[in-house]
Amino acid sequence: MKNILFIVIGTLLFAISVTQLAMPNSIAEGGIIGAALLIYFATGLTPSISTPVIFLLLLGVSFRYLPRHMVYKTIFNVFLLSFFIWLLEGVYAVPMEDTLLAAIFAGIITGIGFGFIFQAGSSVGGTSIIARVLHHQRGWDLTGTTLVLDAAVVIIGIFIIGPVFTMYTLITLYIGKVVTDYVLGGFDSKKAINIISPYSEEISQRITTELAASATVFDAYGEYSKEQRRALYVIIPTHRLLRFKRAIKEIDPNAFIVVHNVKDVSGGTFSIPHESHNAVSNE
Repeated sequence: MKNILFIVIGTLLFAISVTQLAMPNSIAEGGIIGAALLIYFATGLTPSISTPVIFLLLLGVSFRYLPRHMVYKTIFNVFLLSFFIWLLEGVYAVPMEDTLLAAIFAGIITGIGFGFIFQAGSSVGGTSIIARVLHHQRGWDLTGTTLVLDAAVVIIGIFIIGPVFTMYTLITLYIGKVVTDYVLGGFDSKKAINIISPYSEEISQRITTELAASATVFDAYGEYSKEQRRALYVIIPTHRLLRFKRAIKEIDPNAFIVVHNVKDVSGGTFSIPHESHNAVSNE
């Protein structure tokens, strides 16, 4: 039931983006809906008709390589999308004065919609199906592969909507990918930090007592300095990064700090429970 709800919400958001932002502002998309929009801009044929037709041509690929439950969800999703587009085409939408603004919000709404759809283990067909196949067979990144394939579809739009609106479309696709990643990975993003300092003991103690974080300690050896050091590896929420770096610099202004973006964190312990932190702080 939860997956069906996610599919309905995601598909509705995508249909809103297509009918209220993309179609009136000559902005295309990727995948089969991108091809359907290019057909619409060239001939006037509604995407609510061309979308399922294009999808049916690709259905054989999905049956061969993808799990049946995913194929069935995609079939449901594509025809639901066509229905929502048909329904929302009747809602009058005018071109925006600022096409860039339309492209940005089309990307945001599309990204949120795709996030819900991917969370439910479905897709909207086309390049999403190909991306799913490559993800299952080769382990390729789902959203990154979709972006590349979508961009290839959109490049064809240069000959239909022109280079300027094609560039607006690429902006929409990129923003959509970023937003999709946030929806899939969660908005509570994390940072991984490597710290090398001769004062690693003091830094580790302060991390534990004041910042409620847990550090993993490695033995490190400097090839240039020929010195042995303790390296700390810490995972923290992104919003605490500035405070974290400030605390380290107070102990060792010359500490070597490397910060990495972390897409997903699961298992293990990277923070100290609130009760334990209070106990340590009161000692």
